[in-house]
Order: sequence, then structure tokens, then C-alpha cells
Amino acid sequence: MKIQLSDHFDYQRLLRYTIPSIIMMILTSIYSIVDGLFVSNFVGKIPFASLNLMYPFIMAISTIGFMLGTGGSAVVGIALGEGKKEKANQYFSMIIYIVGITGIIISIIAIIFMKDIAYLLGASDQMIEYCTIYGRIIAAGLTAFILQVAFQSFSVVAQKPTLSLKLSIASGLTNVVLDYIFVVVLKWGISGAAFATIIGQVVGAVVPLIYFYRENDSLLQLTKTKLYGKILLKVCTNGSSELMTNISSSIVNILYNFQLMSLAGENGIAAYGVIMHAAFIFSTIYIGYSIGSAPIVSYHYGATNDNELKNLMRKSLIITAIAGLMMTILAELLAPILVKFFVGYDQELFIMICHGFRLYAISFIIMGFNIWSSGFFTALGDGITSAILAFLRTLAFQVIIILILPIILGLNGVWLAIVIAELLALMVTIYFLYKKKDKYHYI
Repeated sequence: MKIQLSDHFDYQRLLRYTIPSIIMMILTSIYSIVDGLFVSNFVGKIPFASLNLMYPFIMAISTIGFMLGTGGSAVVGIALGEGKKEKANQYFSMIIYIVGITGIIISIIAIIFMKDIAYLLGASDQMIEYCTIYGRIIAAGLTAFILQVAFQSFSVVAQKPTLSLKLSIASGLTNVVLDYIFVVVLKWGISGAAFATIIGQVVGAVVPLIYFYRENDSLLQLTKTKLYGKILLKVCTNGSSELMTNISSSIVNILYNFQLMSLAGENGIAAYGVIMHAAFIFSTIYIGYSIGSAPIVSYHYGATNDNELKNLMRKSLIITAIAGLMMTILAELLAPILVKFFVGYDQELFIMICHGFRLYAISFIIMGFNIWSSGFFTALGDGITSAILAFLRTLAFQVIIILILPIILGLNGVWLAIVIAELLALMVTIYFLYKKKDKYHYI
């Protein structure tokens, strides 16, 4: 039975609608670490450290897709809830066209200045060539990547959550197969991993472009449009939390790398790269649920259905609490298995990473509430509150803690910084959920 945004959502229906997005994000996280797995095991530790050094910057410049995708999906979802389907299609089309044009401009700039950027990020003389090669190739495919990210959000709004899942599978499998061919068989090294990634991203961008351009049975279709300045400003404001989250995460990751370089050298950067890749698999469950449930929230807010908002709020908090407990236990138990995939060849590094990941994983029990709440306010069209939560959680608190805690606890302070930052962010999240309850009527 087809699930519609206008339905009442019990636990079964809510999970059925959001699970494709959750699986999509899990697969995306797994596929995103494939480059690291192949490079670490078949190219070497220095190229792997170089890849990890460049990854935060690549994610930072790709945030336009996250901002316009999540911010735009809320605006389009609210328009659909208000019964304005033609306007929803025009807003959707405008956003997609702007994503494409912006991506091309950013790609060109990044390619030109990539070597200078690598030095600024702290690349050593051993790493600079690997950093520049990998960064330039990935930047060349940036337009495809941010389109893919934007379409992941809009597919859910279009009542086609399984489309995002299918695209993620197709894109990811392309990446995995080509990684094996380019890195293992053809021995192209770190450049082979980069080419495999961008070809996979092209698959994830071109297929939905064709799908939404042609007539389809979803709620959305690409059409003629114009520049809606106020709507674009609303989209950017509304998606500012996602922009802030991704840019802040990248800045914090760069700061972590600087701290780790001073405390543990290139081994520290390699260790942090593994922990980030492994942690991303777990955190994407929260992100996937947020992406999958946000259009439902936007629709019922647009339709002024307060009872359903209360229902969604209550069930989402319970689901997040159960997921957080389960994921924390799993992370503690599976740490050696996950780490061995990356650095089974280096016992010293293996021990360091297992210990660090188990400390870092304590944050999973808290993290979900903060991720979901930020996405919840974005879905309600309250981009300012969402941005404040994202800024404090992903930048302000982490920067303060990562600068102070290692002075007290050394390397353990690096791994525990995220736990303290998430706990502080949870306090702010609870404050805003209580403060805004009378405005949005979700309690």
C-alpha cells in the first residue's frame, strides 16, 4: 500500500517511509569510505592520510547541495501541503538549476587553487602530491555530487523515497567496482580511487535529472521556472543549518587533524580518518531518519495539522532514544572488526584506533537527538533555530573542547571532545524544543 505524506503515521508507517532514506544514508556512508579502504590497503598509509586530510575540505565545498536540498525540500513540502503543486514544481526546478550552475563555478575555483589549499590544510611534503591529485579529481566531479545530494532530499518530498535508495545503490556499486578495477587491477593509486568516486556520483546525478525532467508519477517534475528571490532566500536561510553543519564539521575535522599531527604525527591523522569513516556509518542512521521524516513534518505543518505534528514528535523521540542505545552498544562491540578493515596490517595503529573509537562512540547515545531536532526545525521552516543548534553543536562547542581537553587528557582528550560537545548541544536542544512548543504546537 502506497504511503502518502497526508497519511496518519503510526510506528510501522513512519519506519516504512523513513527506512529507504536510512538505508540510503548507510550505503552512502559505506560507499564514501570505499576510497579509504582501497587506498589504505593497496596504496599505502601516506596516501591514505592524504585522502583523509583533503576529505573535510571536499565536504565543505559541497555543502551547497546539502543547504539547497534540505532547505528547498522543506519549502517545497510546505507548498505541497498548502495545495500549491505548480508553485512547488517551479521552486523545485529553480533550486536544481541553481545547484548545477553553482557547482560548476565552485569546481573551477577549487581545481585552480587545490595545491595551495592542501598546504593550508597542513599537508607535509610527503603528502602534497597525493593531496593535490585526489583533490583536483574529486573537485572536477563536484557538480554531480551536489546534484546527487539535492535529489536525495527532493526524492523523499516527491513521495519516492525508494528512488533515492536505488540511486544510492547504483552510484555506490559503480564506485566500488571501479575502485577495484582502477586501484587493484590497473594500479592507478589514489587517482584511481578519485576517478571511481566521481563516476559513481555522475550516475547518482544524471539518472534523477532524466527522471524528473520527463513526466513521472511523483509529486515533482522539472519545468520552466524563474528566479524567485524571496523563495531562494528562504531556502538558503532554512537550509543554513545543514550548511553550517557541513562547513563546521569540515572546519572541526581540520582542527582535529592539526591537533593530531602535533600529538601523534601522520599516524594520528590516519587514525582520525578511520574513526571518522566508522563513526559516519552510525551517525548516518540519524541523518537518514531526519531526511526521511522531514517532508512529513513539512507537509503537516503546511496543512496546519497540529495533532499529526505532536504524533510525529513523540514517536521520533522514542525511535531516536532506542536507536541511540542500540548503536552505542554495537559500536563498542564491533570496534575491532571495523578498524581491522582499514589497518589490520599495522598493530600499533590498530590498537590506537580501537581505543579512540570506543571513546568517541559514547557520543552516539546523545547525537541522535541533536541531529533530529535540527532537521525538525528545518522542516518547520525555522532555519534560524536550526542553524543555531547546528552552529553550537558542530562548531562552537567542538572548537572550544578540542582546544582545551587535549591539554588535560592528551590524545584521549581528542577522542572524548565529541562526547562533551554533544552533551552541551543536547542541553541547548532541550531548551529550544521547550521554547518553541507554543509557536509550532508539536507538544
